[in-house]
Amino acid sequence: MFRSWMFIPGSQDKHLEKAESLSADALIFDLEDAVSEKDKETARCKVKSCLSHLTEKTNFVRVNALTTPHFLEDVRKVVCSELAGIVLPKVNQKEDIGIADYLLGQFEMRYHLPKAFTKIVPIIESASGLYRAHEIATASERISCLAFGAEDYKLDVTIDSQGSELELLYARSKLVTASKAAGKDAPIDSVYTDFGDEKGLEESAKMGKKLGFQGKLLIHPKQINTVNSVYSPTEEQIKEAKRILEVYETSFNHEDGAIQIDGKMVDRPVVEQARKLLSLVEV
Repeated sequence: MFRSWMFIPGSQDKHLEKAESLSADALIFDLEDAVSEKDKETARCKVKSCLSHLTEKTNFVRVNALTTPHFLEDVRKVVCSELAGIVLPKVNQKEDIGIADYLLGQFEMRYHLPKAFTKIVPIIESASGLYRAHEIATASERISCLAFGAEDYKLDVTIDSQGSELELLYARSKLVTASKAAGKDAPIDSVYTDFGDEKGLEESAKMGKKLGFQGKLLIHPKQINTVNSVYSPTEEQIKEAKRILEVYETSFNHEDGAIQIDGKMVDRPVVEQARKLLSLVEV
């Protein structure tokens, strides 16, 4: 599970040079929104060079959308052994994944990489994409998880955002449910655009975690620690999970379906949640 997914502008040297020092779980080198039309080719070259030095990082590249003239060249340039996968924007239907899957396979053969080596993280950022989220998630074995693009989604469905993010509850829940039904990892929540508002970021991350996301897309390095902290189990949660498993596994009554621990009723779903939490940390 990856908590923090940090966007890095692909054309800006000062950001690329800092990539190795970032503590984000995953790096996303951006060839799309962060790069002007005239700088696309330069950005591809810079990102490819940067990838070759980041062998200890989990590296993704956000390529341009399939409908642009840049997508094919983006994929051709960045596919390599140091690339974990592409982040594919503006995915509206399963056919988008089919095209990306085929082209990735062609370049993997050309560069002598294993089949399906390069993963795909589709960004769901429209009503059409959200409606077809399950179809998209199951369109290829390359898909590890989905991501949510809230800003474009709000624009597409004409949402008047008031800052509480309540208006995104349905879309977020839909993505979590579709991901689980498709047998994929939990999705990645959208960026929090006001990188100066640490409290707002923390609240947004906490809501995403409650709803079932695995982590969050980030646009500024100062957001990394906050998101990593929110999406990591606390010492209290770890301690409680250990006690639940210890008592449950040594109890003679758990076959009845539930036991009492410290005044609380604990049944199998609670036990499995505790087991899952402990699997995410070193115990």
